[in-house]
Amino acid sequence: MSAYGRSLRAVIFDFDGLILDTETPEYLSWLKIYEEHTVSISIEEWAICIGTSNVLDPHAILEGRAGKGFDRVELSEQVRERRMDLLAREKLLPGVLDVLNEARALDLKVGLASSSSRSWVVGHLESLGIADRFHTIKTREDVDHVKPDPALYVRAVEALGVQPADAIALEDSYHGLCAARAAGLFCVAVPNPMTRHLALHEADLLLSSLEELSLGSLLGGK
Repeated sequence: MSAYGRSLRAVIFDFDGLILDTETPEYLSWLKIYEEHTVSISIEEWAICIGTSNVLDPHAILEGRAGKGFDRVELSEQVRERRMDLLAREKLLPGVLDVLNEARALDLKVGLASSSSRSWVVGHLESLGIADRFHTIKTREDVDHVKPDPALYVRAVEALGVQPADAIALEDSYHGLCAARAAGLFCVAVPNPMTRHLALHEADLLLSSLEELSLGSLLGGK
C-alpha cells in the first residue's frame, strides 16, 4: 500500500455497511416478504438504494409484481421486526476497531458521514461501544441532500476543522464514493456482500476488508 501523496489529518467513516452490516438484514427482510408473495427482487436491483435514500420504493415494486395492493403499515412492521432480529446478530465489521485505534495512535480526527438518521446511527454506535470514538457525526438531518450529494462530507470536514484534501473517506457504496470524491476527499472503498458487484473502480483505493487498511502505510510510514 503506497502513500497517497497528501497530508492526512482526518478519517471519515460511512456507517451502514462499513461499520455495521445493516444492509444485508434490510434486503433479506424485504426479500422474505417478496418471496411470501411468490415474487422476488435481486441484489442488483436493490443495490441502487444503498448509501442514499428515496430512490427505491419496495412497497410499490412489490405491489407491481404481485399485481395487488398491500397494507403498507403492516408490511413495514413485518420488515422492521425481521430486520431488527437479524441486526441483533451483527457485530462490528472486520477491521473497524483496528482503524479507529490506529487513527487515535496517529492523533487523527475521526468523523462519520451517513445518509441515515442520527437516531439510527448513534443508537447503533452506542450499542457497539464506539460512539465516543468520533469527533463529529453528520447524518441526514444535517443536510438538504444526502449522498451522492457531497454535502455530508463537506459538513464533516468543516466540523473537524480540516480541508477535504487532508481527509480520507471510508465507503462501501457507489453513492458514498461519489459523495466523497465530489467533496474532494481521497476515498477508500470497502465493498460488502451487498455492494461487491457495484462499480467502485473509481475509488482511490479498493480493499476487500478494513483489515487490509494501514493508515501508517498509506502515509508512507508516517
